[in-house]
Amino acid sequence: MPSKRVVYSVLLPTYNERANLPLIVWLLVRAFEKEGQLENDEDFEIIIIDDNSPDGTIEIAKELQKLYGETHIKLRPRAGKLGLGTAYVHGLKHASGDFIFIMDADLSHHPKFVPEFIKLQKENDYDIVSGSRYISGGGVHGWDLKRKLISRGANYLTQVLLQPECSDLTGSFRLYKKASLEKCIAANEAKGYIFQMEMIVRARQFGFTIGEVPITFVDRLYGESKLGGDEIVSFASGLLRLFFTT
Repeated sequence: MPSKRVVYSVLLPTYNERANLPLIVWLLVRAFEKEGQLENDEDFEIIIIDDNSPDGTIEIAKELQKLYGETHIKLRPRAGKLGLGTAYVHGLKHASGDFIFIMDADLSHHPKFVPEFIKLQKENDYDIVSGSRYISGGGVHGWDLKRKLISRGANYLTQVLLQPECSDLTGSFRLYKKASLEKCIAANEAKGYIFQMEMIVRARQFGFTIGEVPITFVDRLYGESKLGGDEIVSFASGLLRLFFTT
């Protein structure tokens, strides 16, 4: 009896990523197609979830689909900007993969780390593998001192208040078993900056196993950072909600 085909699905939400999308897709394809990376019964797909970007991101996505083929590039656009959590839900509906990568499309998450995620998951059968800036070998490039202090401070507070046994709660470069991702999203009540943090908190509640891979986070090359005052306030209120309710 032939073995079941294993597919890795990458959910790639986009909004005004016209300049970044061609490079991130090329790097992902190269990472997956690297000799020896995937077994003969393994494959990958990249699901682009564009929220009606005014810069024409979807047109670039269509050209990439022509270049790499509909098997590897799937376009699942939405009518407008509806939030990260719902983008994952939308992408999951169309994902054929047993394993789901989530990552940013702005090149802050380099696909060169993808093989390390897959390797660690296979070796330990983890439910989730999370990229971490805060373990040995990880780091951040391109942030000023203020941004680094905000990130470190936020991460320290989450460690003290929530004790999640995971070093980087606000990171968004992760590999999930599909069933684990579906269950965590269904239980997640957060929006915005705190969404990824609550995903790990819920994962721990469900008893999911979590491994960590050191990554280097690079500030976006093109476009503007989405972190602002509103996101910081949202993070603080969300952190307190999780502290009192979990």
